[in-house]
Amino acid sequence: MDFQLTAEQQAFVKSVRSFAAEKLNVDNVERDQDAVFLRELWTECARFGVQGLPIPEEYGGQGADVLTTVLAMEALGEGCRDGGLLFSLNAHLWSAALPLVEFGTTEQKERYLPGMCDGSLIAVHAITEPGSGSDAMALATTARLDGDAYVLDGGKQFITNAPVADVFIVFATVDPGLGWAGITAFFVPRDTPGLTVGSSDAKMGLRTSPTGELSFQDCRIPKHSVLGVPGAGMMIFEYAMRLERACIMASSVGTMQRQLDESVAHANSRQQFGQPIGDFQAVSHMLADMQVRLTASRLLAYRGGWLADQGALEPLEASAIKLYLSEAYLQSSLDTVQVHGGYGIMAEAGIERYVRDAVVGRIYSGTNQMQRNIIAQHLRATT
Repeated sequence: MDFQLTAEQQAFVKSVRSFAAEKLNVDNVERDQDAVFLRELWTECARFGVQGLPIPEEYGGQGADVLTTVLAMEALGEGCRDGGLLFSLNAHLWSAALPLVEFGTTEQKERYLPGMCDGSLIAVHAITEPGSGSDAMALATTARLDGDAYVLDGGKQFITNAPVADVFIVFATVDPGLGWAGITAFFVPRDTPGLTVGSSDAKMGLRTSPTGELSFQDCRIPKHSVLGVPGAGMMIFEYAMRLERACIMASSVGTMQRQLDESVAHANSRQQFGQPIGDFQAVSHMLADMQVRLTASRLLAYRGGWLADQGALEPLEASAIKLYLSEAYLQSSLDTVQVHGGYGIMAEAGIERYVRDAVVGRIYSGTNQMQRNIIAQHLRATT
């Protein structure tokens, strides 16, 4: 095993980190307070090539592997202080763009992927409902076949990017009696009659990543809008969740690196009782723990990308990666605030936002309690 990045990878990571630091830190504190998503920043990322990284070249992407994309997301996390933008980018890639690459028809890929790469289209994965969260397959949204179209009725909530999205991958059941075998995924453009998109919900963290509700009332979509085949929704959902859980926290690894760097610098410069606070064991041990968590998180994130590229990413590994990285990110965020003391809780410093953003990581893409259930189920199945 070789844990050293190649010279080409190192140069790529450096370029992504520099781009993020120079272009993406625009009025971060104010936009977080006002919950503002800047489409200009999304477009800036697309110009640099972020949204097209893992997309095949024939559809406007760069054809990079998953590990390279994970490296890019880590570098973005280190250079960009807008956690909401990073979350929106990750959601777009892992749960919408790559499932389209894997399951879409040639016509669907040609129609949507170029825009999803160049920034003109924001795509959304829409499955969560008021009565269907951790129990993802307990969907109430229905899709009734009527001639050459399906008619969607129901609603979705807590949908990342919904208020600003251009196309939705919507999961609905074509036959409730079939259970998971009736779940089907559909492409629904924003301008489809019968689709209503709600305004952005106010949130504790990730405020610059808009979240909203969808409502479907006699929403007719043509049969060719099915992603995959009818009844394949469960398979598509599980594919998307494996990728998302293994890779969506990669940006937080980069953020953890920045947190450690900021905390070490502050501990060396902040004087109390005639010496730097880093000389006190209570502070130095926090820094040591941050370093250990960062190293473990980075190795897990890279392993997730590598497993995905090998076609060997299983639910056990994906859940373990998401579980550990989200917990490590939250603790690193709390430690960063603690090291910075009173300065750390001031909104203008941008440090307390780390905690608010990190808390959400224990909930999205399946709560950490659900990840523990998945891990435990796989362990029991092997004994």
